[in-house]
Amino acid sequence: MPRFLSRLAVAGTAVVLAAGLTTPTTARAAAKPAERTPALTWVAMGDSFTAGVIEATGPETEPRDGCARTVRSYPEIIRRDLGSLVELSNVSCSGATSLDVHANKQSPLGRPLPPLGTDPDAPYPPVPPQTDAVDPDTRVITVGVGGNDLGFGRILKDCIELGATHLGQGTPCKDKYAAQLPGRLDRLRTDYGTMLLALHRRAPSAKVITVGYPHLIPEDAGRCQYGDLLQFATFTTGDLAWARTSVLEPLNAVIAQESGAQQDTFVDLYPASAGHSACDPEHWVDGVLTSVVPLTYALVHPNALGQAFAAARIEDVVLGG
Repeated sequence: MPRFLSRLAVAGTAVVLAAGLTTPTTARAAAKPAERTPALTWVAMGDSFTAGVIEATGPETEPRDGCARTVRSYPEIIRRDLGSLVELSNVSCSGATSLDVHANKQSPLGRPLPPLGTDPDAPYPPVPPQTDAVDPDTRVITVGVGGNDLGFGRILKDCIELGATHLGQGTPCKDKYAAQLPGRLDRLRTDYGTMLLALHRRAPSAKVITVGYPHLIPEDAGRCQYGDLLQFATFTTGDLAWARTSVLEPLNAVIAQESGAQQDTFVDLYPASAGHSACDPEHWVDGVLTSVVPLTYALVHPNALGQAFAAARIEDVVLGG
């Protein structure tokens, strides 16, 4: 039973017990129909780690607009769990940056994503900034974004290609990108903070919940098998270790720091997802592919287990627990 249902069950038992102690007057008052509590208005924003995107998180929600939101993404899981307790607008979109959340129109790619094909319904019209879904009455905003600000998809592609040309040796991807990362992280810090300020201006009374990224790479990168398409393909071991400590962990640190500066709530998925990377037997993240036959892309995204994990961590925070 989800935690929120357990709480409701306990509360219901307490009401029944209290009813036996009421006087006739209070009993008649209690018999009046209770006023319905308004649903908690919630806007879910973010990139592909929020939207779901990959086939391992199910079919897309309707109507399709190219953002590739899927039925087993964490906002949709929580929507089903909480039912009428929340009124959700899920505007997350694959490929989104922090600027796409609050300032830019975005041209979504749909799915499957390049380089494994193009969506047969593409091109899609641009979608508005995700903050357009927020109004002063919005009470909860969740946002999971930042990886695309650093160019994570391009880094992934280049690390795979460079690892192949170097036959799995050395750190060719680190050698290409290490000098660029501090500047990219500084830009992310500025853009992320600006995004949070924009969210607070749109909904001054809203609780803003920021969501970090889970473990993608194990603490011991040597556990990943070179050439395994279900893991990181031809990433070198050295580049995997570098990507974990110099890309993913600093990304989460920036999100946590900027969230703290705005007194927003940061949901840190990283510690509890250790041991569930793309290279672990019980993986909550799929690697380059989910399967080879049939060929099913993942491009290093949370699978259904990873989305369910995120939903469990975020649900209580949405409710205020």
